[in-house]
Amino acid sequence: MNDAHDGHEHPDEHDPASHGREPLAGVDPADLHATVDELAVALHAYVETAVGVRAEFGAREADEDPRVLALEARVGSLNARLYDLLHARLGLHADLTGMTWDDTDADADTTVSPGDHDTFHLGFVVELPPTVSDLTLDAVIDIVDDGGAQIAHTLTERGFVVGEWGAGRGAPVLLDDEDDEEDGL
Repeated sequence: MNDAHDGHEHPDEHDPASHGREPLAGVDPADLHATVDELAVALHAYVETAVGVRAEFGAREADEDPRVLALEARVGSLNARLYDLLHARLGLHADLTGMTWDDTDADADTTVSPGDHDTFHLGFVVELPPTVSDLTLDAVIDIVDDGGAQIAHTLTERGFVVGEWGAGRGAPVLLDDEDDEEDGL
């Protein structure tokens, strides 16, 4: 799977102040806070709607309910807006939508069964050199994609099953676990 951030264009040119090596002072966070507030309202609406829809339907139907899907799209859009604002104003590549479970309490002796699976991620922040060159940031995705293919090949050679993998620019690639669950993996 190759994903160039869903076609969302990220120009190679960045604001030198927000993307520079010097500390950045005087940033007005008002619109950042406003977006977070709007996101919080959307998340609360999602929870309320999901609870109501789940009270009416089974889990599978609730997952596909248009009200739930519309709010998921709204939350996703607001997450993207927040990412873009943080990126434009502060030069950050914020990974605010990833999911991480705290496994510190997990039993270290837990047995592993055939078919068990997990996702793994590798990220890079790449900057053009300070001198004039023919390098472009667009070329980086090809290199990352080639590296992903090599890693997938190595994993397969060592006996692992790599069901899917992806390379993306600007945000982590989200892999679809729904198909795995439906196929009984």
